[in-house]
Amino acid sequence: MFKTINAVLIHVSLDEIQPKIWRRLVLPSGWTLEQLHLAIQAAFNWWNYHLHEFNIGGLRYGDVELLTEDAAEDDPRVFDCQEVRLRDFGRGALFKYIYDFGDNWSHTVAIEELVALDVAPKHGTCIDGARARPPEDVGGIPGYERFLEIMSDKTDPEHADTKRWCGGYFDRDWFDLAVVDKDVRNALRPNVRRRLHQPKPKRSGPTTA
Repeated sequence: MFKTINAVLIHVSLDEIQPKIWRRLVLPSGWTLEQLHLAIQAAFNWWNYHLHEFNIGGLRYGDVELLTEDAAEDDPRVFDCQEVRLRDFGRGALFKYIYDFGDNWSHTVAIEELVALDVAPKHGTCIDGARARPPEDVGGIPGYERFLEIMSDKTDPEHADTKRWCGGYFDRDWFDLAVVDKDVRNALRPNVRRRLHQPKPKRSGPTTA
């Protein structure tokens, strides 16, 4: 019996960083690009206070008013991201999501599957992923590379200040599926609070013989 497509399996990865930082999401097929933006923000724990846009087939999609506020007459037109839904894409579609035009975090979004679930999803979920995204406002790829150098060298004169700035701890390999999935499930809730810093590992208590 034919089942209606009601979900989309999406892979999102940060560009230009190795090893790859990525998330795999299952989202309702009726969600718009704006809702996808919120899901990506939640999946990577970006703080969502910088501008963003999607680049699809050379066309720009986003908040038209914000992205054209200071635009010149010959700048490319911006299309409303709320007029495009995930079900409008075909399997295998690839496009870009750019967050923070200063740091310029470019993500590759891949539509892996169009899915007919027995129960239509009401929220997004994260089902897999790897590694922590760079700290917000670290300065793009060059800034992140310098950040990792400083954090790995306790003799660097900037080490103490940088460590405090990032919350006292940073593990580039950190990924907790339960934590990320909870964030994605709450992606559309208003006034969602983001973690300011990466969770620190829990210390194991003393063992007894």
